[in-house]
Parts: sequence; structure tokens; C-alpha cells
Amino acid sequence: MTAISRCRWWVVQLAVLALIALGTTFALEIADPQQAQAQSSVRPPAGAVTQGAPGGPVGGEVPGGSMGNLSDSETWRAIRKGVQGTVSIPDKNAGQLVQSEGDNWRAMKNGPISTWGVIGLAAMLILLTLFYLARGKILVDHGMSGRTITRFGDIERMGHWLLAVSFIILAITGLNITYGKYFLLPVLGKPAFATIAGAGKWLHNYVAFAFMAALAMIFVLWIKENFPNKYDFQWLLKGGGMFVKGSHPPSKKFNAGQKILFWLVILGGLSLALSGIALLFPFQTSMFADTFAILNVFGFGLSTDLTPLQEMQLATTWHTIIALVLIVVVIAHIYIGTIGMEGAFDAMGTGEVDENWAKEHHSVWAKDTIKSRSKGSRNGRAAAAAE
Repeated sequence: MTAISRCRWWVVQLAVLALIALGTTFALEIADPQQAQAQSSVRPPAGAVTQGAPGGPVGGEVPGGSMGNLSDSETWRAIRKGVQGTVSIPDKNAGQLVQSEGDNWRAMKNGPISTWGVIGLAAMLILLTLFYLARGKILVDHGMSGRTITRFGDIERMGHWLLAVSFIILAITGLNITYGKYFLLPVLGKPAFATIAGAGKWLHNYVAFAFMAALAMIFVLWIKENFPNKYDFQWLLKGGGMFVKGSHPPSKKFNAGQKILFWLVILGGLSLALSGIALLFPFQTSMFADTFAILNVFGFGLSTDLTPLQEMQLATTWHTIIALVLIVVVIAHIYIGTIGMEGAFDAMGTGEVDENWAKEHHSVWAKDTIKSRSKGSRNGRAAAAAE
């Protein structure tokens, strides 16, 4: 047999084999489409609906063939809606493959919350800059007298500075968690940013306990001075005298503005502490479900059937919102206590303030304090003379 004849013979054999394979595949497709799909390497398109025969295994095969009795679209639709499966591992949360609320949580955190947070911070800085340019530093109209009176004792100042320093650390590390990936990551690069972010996370977690302790301290020390009185409304009507030179509405130890700040810090700080504890010890609390149950007494109609993961998402969202609000408010407080008002820093710096400063900004308190001090001095001199 010549070489050409042998080639023709192999071509004929290959053609016959190809026809046999094609015929077999065609026959299987007609007889059982699902079996053909199981033997073929080509998968059906996503969402294809293939109905299988009811009943149990037949001849060792799974009911419905390789596609089962339900379509892919139905199965994935249920998974996408968060259907809960069962797992044998300790973490039962793993039974839920897809948690749809996670998309909503991420979109809100990286969208409106981050955006409005930046707007709030920028707006406060711009307002304070414009106020300083228009009003300048608020000076003591009658000048410093050179005589001082004690405004805050050592324990009060310790509580204030513990709260202030811990809050600043928490604010910086918290802002890095929310905005670091947008501002620091492109500048520092991934390795440096990862180191800073990791250290900031640990610092944030542990400094939080100092913040909680300081919050309790100032609450106990100043609660009695921060209830409303008859002078507060007048102080608010005059804007605290900050917008008009020579305007000094009467005030006791804390004016209306300081009282508002006090309650914002106490209530906001408490809220941060509770939501922070929920985040420090994940999946251990049901704070929002319990809170919603109380609110529902007043007709809010909030869902109390929250999964542990939903609790964590709500805690993160609430923690971020309250933190951003407090940061914006505290920026204004820092401004007034430093460059915004003459003599204000001394109250927490040394604890002693000038008499004229006290008379202009806290006239009722200053009068009572000076009177009490004078009375004490007279009694002391009388006692010394009697001896």
C-alpha cells in the first residue's frame, strides 16, 4: 500500500469516528437532555430553567440530573435574599452566604455618611475662619485686672484633660478609619498606611476605655451645674455676647452654650461608648433590637428581629454618625477655648481666671465666688484676731 493510500485510509477512519461521536451525542440529546448536559463540558447559560423528573434516585442518579429540580435562578435568588443555611462549624453566621444588607451598609457608609461628614467638618472650619476674620479674638473689654479666682480644681481639670486627650486620639484614629484610604493611602502607599492603620486600630480600641472613665468623671463633677436656669434663655437671645462687642449676658458657672455642649458630650459620648462596646465584642449584644423595642412602645414600628450581623452594621453606622457630629461640635469648642477668646484657656490651663474675665463671661458665678471668698477672708481674719 502506497503512502497516499495509507493517508486516505486514516482520513476515512477519522471521518467514521467523528460521525459515530456526532451521532451518539445527538442520540443522547434527544433521549435525555440533562444527561447530555452532565456528560458535556459545556454548561447551560446562567438562569436556565431545567425541570427534572420527580422522585428519588433512579439508577444511582440524582433527581433532576446534574441541574437538580430547581433552576439556578431560583436558587441564587434565594441566596441573594439572604436565605440561612446550616453549618457544622461553631460560627453559625457562615450559614448565610450572601447578606444583602451588607451592600446597603457599605453604600451608606462610603456614600452619604462619608460625604456629609466631610461637608460638616469643612463647613465648621470655614465658619470659624469667617467668624474670626469678622469678629477677631474676643477680648476682655475692661482689660485683665491681674487678680484671679479659682474656676476649676485639680480633679475637674484632670477629668477634662483626660476626656479631651482621649477624644482627640479617638477622633484622629477614627477619621483615619473612615477617610484614610482616600487621603493617606495614595500619599503613603500601602505598606506604610497598613502599619499606621493597624496601630491606630489598637490605639482606638484601648484609649476608648480612658474616654469612658473621663466621661463618667465629668458627669459626676458637673451634672449639678448643668441644669437650665433663668439666665440661659437670655444668654441664648444675645448669642452669648459673642457677636456684639460689649455684650455680656449674665451667667452662672456654666452658660447656656456650655450646658448644650455638656449634654451633647455626655449623651453622645454614652452613645459612642455603648455602640463601641458592641463593636469591641462583636455578636455579643442586641443593643439596637432592645432600643427598637422601647421605641416601638411609642409607635415607631421598627423591626426587632435583627441578626447579629445586622446589629454590627447598625452599630458601625450609628457610631460613625455620632462621632462625626461630636467632632464638628468639639472643633468649635476648641476654637473658643484657645484662639477665639482671651483668657479662656486659663480656666483649664491653670484653673485660675482673671476677675474681669469672670465678671464679663460668668457674672453671676463671679459675684458669688468673690463674695464667698471675701466672707471667708473676713472670717479668717476674725479667727486670727480672736487668738
